[in-house]
Amino acid sequence: MSGPPLIGIIASSWKIGPHAVQILDDKYGQAVAIAAGGLPLVLPVFPDLVQLPDIIESLDGVLFTGSPSNIEPHHYDGPPSPPRTPHDRARDGLALPLWRAAVEAGLPALGICRGFQELNVAFGGTLHQQLAGSGAEHEPPDNQPLEAQYSRTHALTIRPGGVLERLGLAGRIEVNSVHGQGIAEVGPGLRIEAVAEDGLVEGLSVTGSRSFALGVQWHPEWQVTANADYLAIFKAFGSACRERAQRRPGR
Repeated sequence: MSGPPLIGIIASSWKIGPHAVQILDDKYGQAVAIAAGGLPLVLPVFPDLVQLPDIIESLDGVLFTGSPSNIEPHHYDGPPSPPRTPHDRARDGLALPLWRAAVEAGLPALGICRGFQELNVAFGGTLHQQLAGSGAEHEPPDNQPLEAQYSRTHALTIRPGGVLERLGLAGRIEVNSVHGQGIAEVGPGLRIEAVAEDGLVEGLSVTGSRSFALGVQWHPEWQVTANADYLAIFKAFGSACRERAQRRPGR
C-alpha cells in the first residue's frame, strides 16, 4: 500500500445564487484526515455521471454525511413531505444505491445523520418525517452557537454484542443530537446498535457485512479528537479502510 487510504465523502447538491454547487461541511473531511487517517476525497452527487463500479474500485472507504436535506419519502413509500421541505434528488440517486453496492463489495462505509437514515432506507426501512412531540429533544434551535448545538444532549443505550460494544462503547452514553427526522421501521438485515431513551433507534449495522458497515444518528465527527467514544468510531472505520487498501489492486 502506498499512502493513506482513499476515503470518499459524499457531498450534497446545493445552490449559491444561480450556481449549482456541491457542499461538504469541513468537519467531515477533517475527521477523516485526523481521526481515520485517510485522504478525504469529495464525492460529488452526480448519479448519471459517476458510476458505482468506478467508485467501488477506486476508493478504500466511503463516508455518508449529514446534510441540510431530507430523503424524498417516495423512497420508503412515505406520504409527501410538508411544503418547503429541503430535498436532494441527486444525492438520493447516488447515496441509496451506493450504500447497497458498498456493503455488497465489502467497501467500508460509515453513515452519519442523513447518511444513517440513507442506510436504513437503502435496505428497506422507513423514516419518521418529523420527530416533534416524540418526548425527547433531538433537534436544537438553529440560532444557537455550534458548540451548543453539538453538545451532548441525551443518552443512548448501546445494545450488547454489536459493533459499537466491540469498539468500547457500552452501557449508557451521552451523544449530541442535531436531527429532525428518525428511524421508524428498521430495514431487513440491519442490526440495532443503539437506542435513545424515548425508544428512537440511533445506531445500525449491517448483519453479516464483509467489512465495516455502521450508521449512527449523532455526529461523532464533531470535535472528534476530544471525545473518546466519537474517536473510537472513526479509528475503527479508518482501520477497515486501510485493510481494504492493502487488498485493493493497484495500491
